[in-house]
Amino acid sequence: MRHLNYSHLLYFHTVAREGSITKASATLHITPQTISGQLRLLEESIGKPLFDRVGRGLVLTETGQAVNKYAEAIFSLGVELSQWLAGNAGAPGGTLNVGIVNSIPKLIAHEILHPALDVYPPVKMVCKEDTLQGLLGDLAVHKLDLVLSDRQIPIGFNVKAFNHQLGESAISFYASEELAKHYGGDFPAALDGAPMLMPLSGSALRQNLDSWFDEAGIVPRIVAEFDDSALLKAFGESGAGIFAAPDAIKQQLQHTYHVHKMGSADPVKEAYYAISPERVLKQPAILQITQTARNRLLKLA
Repeated sequence: MRHLNYSHLLYFHTVAREGSITKASATLHITPQTISGQLRLLEESIGKPLFDRVGRGLVLTETGQAVNKYAEAIFSLGVELSQWLAGNAGAPGGTLNVGIVNSIPKLIAHEILHPALDVYPPVKMVCKEDTLQGLLGDLAVHKLDLVLSDRQIPIGFNVKAFNHQLGESAISFYASEELAKHYGGDFPAALDGAPMLMPLSGSALRQNLDSWFDEAGIVPRIVAEFDDSALLKAFGESGAGIFAAPDAIKQQLQHTYHVHKMGSADPVKEAYYAISPERVLKQPAILQITQTARNRLLKLA
């Protein structure tokens, strides 16, 4: 099909959303016969059926599901365009889709990304958490504009993207007041056998911590592992164990989770990267993120 008929696509999308031609007819104020005819023309132009009839309802075929995803994106952009033309202050900058590697502390992610909300024209920021591999896959098919990561693109990973280092932070151990008093006297030797909350194996911080423990001859008692950094800190606040976190958010950790710094894991550091499809960053919101982060992380560390 050389040209897409957007009226046909709208009828299709409405039927897919409402679940039947009758309901779509009421929504669009168009006769069911008209919608049926337009759907038939769309299916003929595509060359494959878009719906299967199940009972009295319609269910999307595999092709229909794929077409509907594109339709949702197209009409979502149409809404943004309408808002912009109407002078809506929240729409001119469009949408910034950001992927956040789930091992990055939420407080760090907030510090890095928040400046994007200050740009003009303003943008709507949509954040998604996942593994680095999953996010890079979304970046490759343009579902994301940026990935915030604690490590660079893995060697051999076939994706056209570029690393932009934002900064790094020293890592220290934190614990509730009771645990800090009990295990903090002879740091770091007292960590041997101490209850420890750790990020999942495979994360950049976990690999660095494992190496640090090995070099120091320390074997902690790992009581739990997490891929969600906020949940890890919540367990730390409850006194379930000692945990490692960036010094860049030391004040927030102490204020929010009421934990105490026990000592540094020197020379372990956690680095932060913005990964984008562009070698040279141009989008105003992304430039605001990277430039502010480079200054702010140095001040927080």
